[in-house]
Amino acid sequence: MDLGLRGKKAIVTGGTRGIGRAIADLLVEEGCDIGICARTAAQIEEAVAAFKAKGVKALGASVDVADGDPLTRFVKSAAEALGGLDIFISNVGALGGSNDEASWKRGFEIDVLGTVRGCETAVPFLEKSGAGAIVVVGSTAAVEVVGPRRAYSGLKAALLPYIKGLARDLASKRVRANGVSPGSVYFKGGTWDLMERKNPERYRQALARNPTGRMATPEEVANAVVFLASPRASFISGINLICDGGMTQRVQF
Repeated sequence: MDLGLRGKKAIVTGGTRGIGRAIADLLVEEGCDIGICARTAAQIEEAVAAFKAKGVKALGASVDVADGDPLTRFVKSAAEALGGLDIFISNVGALGGSNDEASWKRGFEIDVLGTVRGCETAVPFLEKSGAGAIVVVGSTAAVEVVGPRRAYSGLKAALLPYIKGLARDLASKRVRANGVSPGSVYFKGGTWDLMERKNPERYRQALARNPTGRMATPEEVANAVVFLASPRASFISGINLICDGGMTQRVQF
């Protein structure tokens, strides 16, 4: 299926590894020019070189999304350098399983404000697109409680009404906003790869929770994100798409 993305301009935060890299790779495969940010300069350099080798315009910058000014400067400068912006993907997360005050503060800066700052900075550019799209990568932790209480779950949940608000407010400007909430995602160097090596019993328990008997790949999550960002999803806005292989037990109406 042609998703109608050739020639579109996209920005992905956290775009060098895991889900973010898979999203960026797929956007490039579909013909998008792209800007990415992440914290590690060497990873950014490698990713940008790989994107350019596919024949698209690509750029990147080292940014900690918890730092407001560098993030907003990056989004503005990337949109200008790309010659506009059609797609903004917010893929940020503090992770961690703690419930202490430091985790709440750090998570608020990254998961909530990192998302809000990025989206709000992108909106004026997206409004000029005529077919703008925002996709926020969240987590099933926002919709179902597993294990002890933790900051990560509450902060991801806080983004859901924000996404709906964006969708409602920007509909008349022809900008859509959606969320994708993955369940457990496995990739080398990721959280569950580390868990498999350091705490194999907890890893086996996580696998047992999913009726598929496995975790998602980053590419499977990217498929959902890029579809929602594409013109093929032109009348889908304000949803939170669960991408978990049937792991969550809640019924979504």
